[in-house]
Amino acid sequence: MRPYLPFLAALAEHNSKEWMDANKNWYQETRAEFLEDVAVLLKGIGEWEPELLVFKPKDCVFRQNRDIRFSANKMPYKTNFGAYFSPKGKKSEGPGYYLQIQPDNSFMAGGIWMPQAETLKKIRKEIDYSGAELTQIESNKDFKSLFGQIEGEKLKTSPRDYEADHEFIEYLRLKSFTVSSKISDRDIESGNFINIALDGFQKMRPLQNFLSKAIEDVEDGSGIL
Repeated sequence: MRPYLPFLAALAEHNSKEWMDANKNWYQETRAEFLEDVAVLLKGIGEWEPELLVFKPKDCVFRQNRDIRFSANKMPYKTNFGAYFSPKGKKSEGPGYYLQIQPDNSFMAGGIWMPQAETLKKIRKEIDYSGAELTQIESNKDFKSLFGQIEGEKLKTSPRDYEADHEFIEYLRLKSFTVSSKISDRDIESGNFINIALDGFQKMRPLQNFLSKAIEDVEDGSGIL
């Protein structure tokens, strides 16, 4: 049985530095087990994303401390465990795979969330040229049954340089390109979430590949075909 949910539930109830200091050993033991599971995920994803194998589990796991400087929410700690797997690292703008563990709110996700303007411009250009590929990805039976559709905040109107009646306007209006699927508490507790996440990450690979192709540099022509 994984210890994550009891610890995170207690942290959510007693979210203070005093409580964390008093339960430092519990936190460290729970985090150590999470790092072990992240190592398994890292190795699994590395089978098709070998660039990830240069990273250690700690490189993929987010800090527990929250940045509260500009937030109305002054709770000092996140009440979930999160890990992000991207070939260019946690802070990369490129597509990646995300896992969150939290009582009643665990899920896996992937894609690109709120990219910078230049990156978004590249993605929209790729959609303009190859939107049919994105439609095919989204309509795939396995992809659709697990993730539904590609999600993200949308512009209220068409983006600059694109007509409102563009064939792929719904994709072009997106400001993020993500998919997600919930994971049950039972699967977290049993450890089965590892297999579930790896299977889900595999199924979202076509979207990841599309986004990677869109934003990679192709000045030398190497990424055109």
